Amino acid sequence: MGQFTHRKAQEMTAKYCRFLCYAALLIVGGNSPVACAASRAVDSPKSQITVLYDAFGQTPAMQQDWGYAALIEYGGKRILFDTGNNPDILAQNAKAKGIDLSKLDFVVMSHRHGDHMGGLGYVLSVNPKVPIYAPKEGFGVYGADLPSTFYRKDPSLAPEQRYYNGTPPDVLRFGSAWPGANFRLVDKNTDITPEIHLVTLVSDKPGTLELRELSLVINTPEGLVVVVGCSHPGIDKIVESATAINPRIHLIAGGFHLVVAPDSDIEKIVTVLHDQYKVEYVAPGHCTGEPAFSALKRAFGDHYVYAGLGTTLTITPRPAKPY
Repeated sequence: MGQFTHRKAQEMTAKYCRFLCYAALLIVGGNSPVACAASRAVDSPKSQITVLYDAFGQTPAMQQDWGYAALIEYGGKRILFDTGNNPDILAQNAKAKGIDLSKLDFVVMSHRHGDHMGGLGYVLSVNPKVPIYAPKEGFGVYGADLPSTFYRKDPSLAPEQRYYNGTPPDVLRFGSAWPGANFRLVDKNTDITPEIHLVTLVSDKPGTLELRELSLVINTPEGLVVVVGCSHPGIDKIVESATAINPRIHLIAGGFHLVVAPDSDIEKIVTVLHDQYKVEYVAPGHCTGEPAFSALKRAFGDHYVYAGLGTTLTITPRPAKPY
C-alpha cells in the first residue's frame, strides 16, 4: 500500500511539473527558447523537440545556416527529422546541445533537397546502421526499385541488343547516394508505432512537381504534433491528411514553405490553419518565410511558439498505463 501511494505521488508530481513546464512554454514561447529542468528530471522518457538546424535563432554556440533538422524525443524514441545542409554544422550544433546522434532509434528524411539531407553523411559516420525512413521515388537518391515490366520490350531484337539479353530480373534495384545505408523507403502513410506516424504526399506545385515528401505525426493526448520539413505538397494538404489520424491538431512545427509566397497566399494558408483546421499552436521555422512568421504571429497571438535554432519545445506525453 505504501509503495502504491508513493508511486501515485510520483505520478502526480510528474504531471504537475509537466503542466508547469508546458504552461511556461506557451507563455514565453514567442520570445525565447524554453527548456524545463523540472520536467526533464521527473519525465522518463523525454517528450520534446529540439531544433538543431535553421537560419535563425538565439543560441550563440550554434551556427545558423539554411536548412532544417530537429531531434524529436517521444514515447522512448529518439528521432532525427532531416539533417540540415552541412555535415560539419550539424555536428557542431548537436555537440552544442549535448546531443549524441549515435544514439537514435531512426531518422526521417522528409525529401531529397540538399538543405535537408546534406548532413546525412555525418549521421552515418557516427551511426552507420541507423534505420532511415525516406521517400520512395523512381530512381531517387535514397535508392529505389521497379518491376522490370516498367519498360517496353521487343523480342524481335537479337539478345545482345536487349536489356539483360532479354531475360531481366523481376525487380530492378537502383543504388543510393549513400551505399550501405539502412534505408526504408516509404510510398504510403506508415505507422512507426501506435502513436508515431509518417504522412507521405506528392507535390503538384510548379518547380517541385512529383516531389514526394514525408511528414512526422505524433498522436499526443492534446492532439497531433505535426513536424514538417518543407511542406512542398502544401501545409494545408499535409494537415488535411494528418486529420485522418486525429482531427485535433495541437502543434505544427517546421517549414511551411511560404518563403516566396505573396501576401494573399500567405493569408489564405493562415486562415485555413487557424479557422478551418483550428490548429492550436504553430512553431514555424526554416522555409516558412519572414512575412509568414509575421502573419502567423498576428493570427495565433500567444499560440505562436518561437522555434529558432536551439529551441527545445516540450511535447505533452501520453499518460502512463495504469498498474
